[in-house]
Amino acid sequence: MISLNLRPSLELTDEVFEQLCRQNPELRLERTARGELVAMAPVGSESGLRSADLLGQLWQWNRRTSLGLVFDSSTGFALPNGAIRSPDAAWVAKERWQQLTPQQRRRFAPLCPDFVLELRSPTDDLATLQAKLQEYLENGSQLGWLIDPESQRVYVYRPGQPPQILERPACLEGDPVLPGFVADLSLVWA
Repeated sequence: MISLNLRPSLELTDEVFEQLCRQNPELRLERTARGELVAMAPVGSESGLRSADLLGQLWQWNRRTSLGLVFDSSTGFALPNGAIRSPDAAWVAKERWQQLTPQQRRRFAPLCPDFVLELRSPTDDLATLQAKLQEYLENGSQLGWLIDPESQRVYVYRPGQPPQILERPACLEGDPVLPGFVADLSLVWA
């Protein structure tokens, strides 16, 4: 991951950032609340496999319940603090999504997902990801999971509480934000 401060020579407005993303579709880009451009390298095969498994489980649960919408890691969200972030997986309650205009839905949706998941890759800095999860909470997320296959730990983030650290849990429950959702972590620890 590379973070570039482009100020004062270039201000990363929503329009400029969107244009950068369109012109560089092979890159995964984010914008911090301070206006810095963050470029992230593609993940390795094992990380991609784990991420796809977790996203698939979330998608299947949502397909059954129809309570919201599921988004993958290529989706950017314009957070209230000005950052544009792309969690590895995200879920937004249907009622919140329906409040957005069609124009807002086509761009980086101006909201923080109700649920976010970050899966740590071997090249990711743990402290950076922890700060990112905290940022999601500060911007309205109700539940965040930071899964670290290397240390075999999961950090569960909820508003108004310190992160809960779990050692190699077999599964994670999403209640009450994701009612009835239970993520099987067996492939994460394999």
